[in-house]
Amino acid sequence: MRKIGVLFGMEDTFPWALIDRINSMKVEDVRAEAVKLDAVRMAEPSGYRLIIDRISHDIAFYRAALKNAVLSGTIVINNPFWWGADDKFFNYALASKLGVAIPKTVLLPHYKHPEGTTAKSMRNLNYPLDWDAVYSYVGFPAFLKPFSGGGWKSVYKVNSPEEFFAAYHDTGDLCMTLQEGIEFDDYFRCYVINQERVHIMRYNPKLPHEHRYVKDAPPLDSAMKQRVERDCITICRALGYDLNTVEFAVRDGIPYAIDFLNPAPDADYNSVGPENFEWIVRNVAEMAVTRALSDENPGRDLRWQAFLNT
Repeated sequence: MRKIGVLFGMEDTFPWALIDRINSMKVEDVRAEAVKLDAVRMAEPSGYRLIIDRISHDIAFYRAALKNAVLSGTIVINNPFWWGADDKFFNYALASKLGVAIPKTVLLPHYKHPEGTTAKSMRNLNYPLDWDAVYSYVGFPAFLKPFSGGGWKSVYKVNSPEEFFAAYHDTGDLCMTLQEGIEFDDYFRCYVINQERVHIMRYNPKLPHEHRYVKDAPPLDSAMKQRVERDCITICRALGYDLNTVEFAVRDGIPYAIDFLNPAPDADYNSVGPENFEWIVRNVAEMAVTRALSDENPGRDLRWQAFLNT
């Protein structure tokens, strides 16, 4: 039996719907269930051929257990080795190298010294920074946000140096980026499955969370659709993510990728809506079954370059 496990936390709609969909496919020798873990013995098989991970970014025990599972032949989506090392600033830099439009972005040092360090720890840093050069490059409005993270935590829109420093002060010892604010006339949130299937959803991040997915959106221009799909696949293949969302803010006909480190993206029925939910569940289920039945060996090469498919 090739078991498919779903590892999740507070989610309710997507994980159970995914498990039910896989089992309803009635594929011989394949069964899906919620993952159950006890104390994990090193180098022992997990008992699962494939695991869909929805929670290990929040729980270190799960992340370590998934790495151990990969070493013993379990396919984990998304790969816990790469996800644990990734950050959004690196993603921006990589995507820009690959020809994807990215807003101008600068990495900033911590406002306060990280715990256990002093000013002497930072003696390789030019201080004060050339703030005028930063403002000239990025411009205003801009977004101050963590160099890695999610859920719109510690994200500030700033319109002037004064607003920037007030927000920067509040970030404490977080490592932040300052990114050009794209005043968009259209916005997309795109699901990307198995680095090949793209589902484009119109989205409005200015609205309350439960209303952000636009219902009954007009058809997308074919040229824009092709470019967004191409950029989605380029990004996810380079990063090695098999389940991700990529967000684009469109200005003057150019889709700028502004967020694409979302390997446990929102898939709740109550936020994405019934049509998007059906697409996500169906395509993730098909990917999971296909991969579980494959001869893929996830532990064949765990060196970092294996995850950088550039």
